[in-house]
Amino acid sequence: MAQDPASVYAAEKARHAATLHLLQQKHNRLGWLRLLTLAGTAIGAYQLFMAAGAWAWVVVLGGIALFLWVVSVDANNNRKLNFVKQLLHINEEELKILSGQFNHRPTGSQFAPQVHDYAADLDLFGTYSLYQYINRCSSEQGNALLANNLLEPLPVDEILLRQQAVEEWAPQLQWRQELQAIAALSPITTNTQLRLERWLAQKDESFTHPAWKWVVPVYTLFACGIAAAAIFDLIPGALFSAMLFLFIITSFALGKKATATSMQLSGVVAEMESLAGILQCLEKPTFKSSLLQQLQESITNANSTASKEIHGLKSILNRFDLRLNVFLFIFLNAFLLWDVRQMMALHRWRMGNKNAVSNWFWAITQAEVLNSLAVLRFNKPTWVQPQFTTPYFYFEATGVGHPLLPEDQRITSDFELKGTGKIALITGSNMAGKSTFLRSLGVAVVLAQMGAVVCARSLLLSPVQLLSSMRIADNLAENTSTFYAELKKLKVIIEAVRENRPVLVLLDEILRGTNSLDRHTGSKALIQQLIREESVAVLATHDVELAALEQQYPQSVENYHFDVQVAGEELYFDYKLKTGICSNLNASVLMRKIGIELDEEAPRA
Repeated sequence: MAQDPASVYAAEKARHAATLHLLQQKHNRLGWLRLLTLAGTAIGAYQLFMAAGAWAWVVVLGGIALFLWVVSVDANNNRKLNFVKQLLHINEEELKILSGQFNHRPTGSQFAPQVHDYAADLDLFGTYSLYQYINRCSSEQGNALLANNLLEPLPVDEILLRQQAVEEWAPQLQWRQELQAIAALSPITTNTQLRLERWLAQKDESFTHPAWKWVVPVYTLFACGIAAAAIFDLIPGALFSAMLFLFIITSFALGKKATATSMQLSGVVAEMESLAGILQCLEKPTFKSSLLQQLQESITNANSTASKEIHGLKSILNRFDLRLNVFLFIFLNAFLLWDVRQMMALHRWRMGNKNAVSNWFWAITQAEVLNSLAVLRFNKPTWVQPQFTTPYFYFEATGVGHPLLPEDQRITSDFELKGTGKIALITGSNMAGKSTFLRSLGVAVVLAQMGAVVCARSLLLSPVQLLSSMRIADNLAENTSTFYAELKKLKVIIEAVRENRPVLVLLDEILRGTNSLDRHTGSKALIQQLIREESVAVLATHDVELAALEQQYPQSVENYHFDVQVAGEELYFDYKLKTGICSNLNASVLMRKIGIELDEEAPRA
């Protein structure tokens, strides 16, 4: 972890750019070779045809064979080229993200719930969100799981397993990026998973009887025998025509049963290569952490591996696609019962993998989320893996800051809050950093409880349900004012507190939608209720009078503040959390700066 991430990504970018240049040169050479092969074949065949007649077909066949070989080599080269392009893009993206440019990435807004305990307050989704910053998933399943992990904390035992896995995975950069590139080339969708699972859940009724194992080869032998007999004039042409018509009718009647299955599975072929590639990548390493070992065990068995089985399914589906060529399809079905053979192969595949497919998708989904957390770990070597303790409540952090702020602008603070019935009351000037500090605490808890590293030098906390009321907006559709929307949010918090849940409540300027007297009265009453219910909260406020509660509840209320220095008409912030009550306010200075004449004795006419 001692390496500078930006330097590593820059080196990888240069390496992939050089490889890409060589592959593009090879692609250009192969393009010319295709053209020369066609031209050479045409000229050579023409010359030989004029000189030796039928021998020209040898040149034609040889030219076709060479042309097909060049096309095959070029296709393989193009696959490598696209793969390297993706690797290059990954490293370019990481360099942008390290420099603070990540607002162009997927926002995850589709996962943002309308009502949630803390999602909107902590900017989990949207532009310049935590989701944008940490997400490296390509599959729909991986994106959904990462979003869910941001919204719902994991149990501590799962968190600890993830931490071990992330620590093992993070240094393996080239292997991780290979996995990420494969996943990005053809992202796996939930539709593919649902199609496969629906097909696996269906009762297999066609061509499953044991008799088909000998009916198909006997039929094929008979049909091909008839064709051979006709070729060598052993049977009349009319008889062959009649038998061929019978073969076609029979094969089409049997093939009808395969049409529905072919249509059901045809849509998943495009993602089979990606699915097999990810699984094969996961099968390669030897892992030490138990979660990664469990992940590998879910995609392997004594006889085969998941990647081999997916390649097998892809081969069957590709053979099914030969039915798209009408003339080839008629021949294959009429003489070989092609559709019946593929249906039998699908039945064997289904029987061998029916109970394993869900595990494969689970493994891929987990792997993408773990990769996202491993990238964060690699990118932020100074961030810490949080530790957990069971007594409620405990939060002790050193150097905690907001992860989405640029490092050269981020100011960190030490903070601790221990025991129940505890209120940390934070007063301070406008723009001094109170809201950012609350969000720093909230994001640290979210990251910690999903198994990620946190933006701090150290963090020890107890598992909690995070609740917040920080960013309240009215709702015209529901005819809800800002004040009433806040009351609804506070009601959820009060209900959780009354149920004695282990919660951490973050409150920023509560009851701001009413007059100052009611705001003070209501805020004071809420703080007193939180103390009585043995709950824990961090509350930011401009109401300095609330700080007097520390005298009334010296064992429960602790005062902190962010202050500002005023020099003339200029304000200077240090954004450092300090103990005690804020004594410097800046509202009057700011009002004067925008033109409000506070010192005028009377308004002008």
